[in-house]
Amino acid sequence: MPLTINTNSAAASANYHLSRNQSALQKSLTRLSSGSRIVQPVDDAGGLAVSMKLESSIVRLKGAQKNVQNATSFLEVQDGVLASAGKILNRMIELKGLSDDVMKNDSDSENYNREFKDLQQQIYDMASLKFNGVSMFAQFSSETAGTEGKFGDLNLDNTVSIYVSADGSSGAKVSVNKSMLLSALTIDAGTLAASEFSNAGTGNVRSFAAKDGTDTINLSDISVGVFTQAIENIATLRADNGASMSRLRFAGEEMAIQETNMSAAKGRITDVDIAAESTRMAKYNVLVQASASMLAQANSSADIALMLLR
Repeated sequence: MPLTINTNSAAASANYHLSRNQSALQKSLTRLSSGSRIVQPVDDAGGLAVSMKLESSIVRLKGAQKNVQNATSFLEVQDGVLASAGKILNRMIELKGLSDDVMKNDSDSENYNREFKDLQQQIYDMASLKFNGVSMFAQFSSETAGTEGKFGDLNLDNTVSIYVSADGSSGAKVSVNKSMLLSALTIDAGTLAASEFSNAGTGNVRSFAAKDGTDTINLSDISVGVFTQAIENIATLRADNGASMSRLRFAGEEMAIQETNMSAAKGRITDVDIAAESTRMAKYNVLVQASASMLAQANSSADIALMLLR
């Protein structure tokens, strides 16, 4: 092999390997420091695309879970109002019994009747309550139409839609009905069937809710059977509320499982194997030092030519 000065093939080769080993070592260090196997798109272009889509789905699922939690809070507040309405009805029944006592004179009965009328207005005010600006109870069958709804109507469209998937409005949803509290407390004394709130005061229709003192009913106008039916209606509303809450709870658990599984799937694509990568780093660390040493040796080989020229 000829001895040359202008071209040092050994040094060029050593420099090439040093550059490659140094690049591989830097990549291992970056992966270990970031915990990610895909540091740049060139590392795994397809895996990066899949991981980004999974990350987007995970973020949307987290948002949907928050919506489910807010909807659960909505139902809890609604149930609290319904429970209070039930307590008021129990007090009304008690007032009915007290007013029927033969030991009470007309003045005593009128005092009970005044409280009965005040409680009717309280129930109406409760039916107008809102949750963060969203009405909890409905009088009409839908938000836009002027058709009044009736308790027990299966075609009620006055609902709050809760999206329970990563697909938003195009995916699964849970429709939470706004309870028809006013209609549930408006009873036809003849048939004991619920009626529309606007029909209160017509015929035998009586309502335990009143806008003001002019449209209240008296204790003498209503029987115990109507009270009992009203309480049954409130119990039905609370049962519907509990069913919706149960469905939301299962939907929330399902989304939590989906989020966990998607996070695991994303991790299998992007997370670095610490054991394998640390082994790779040790390998390239040795190779870098060896390459640097060999480059130094190759650069010093030209000294032989100087010895011959002396």
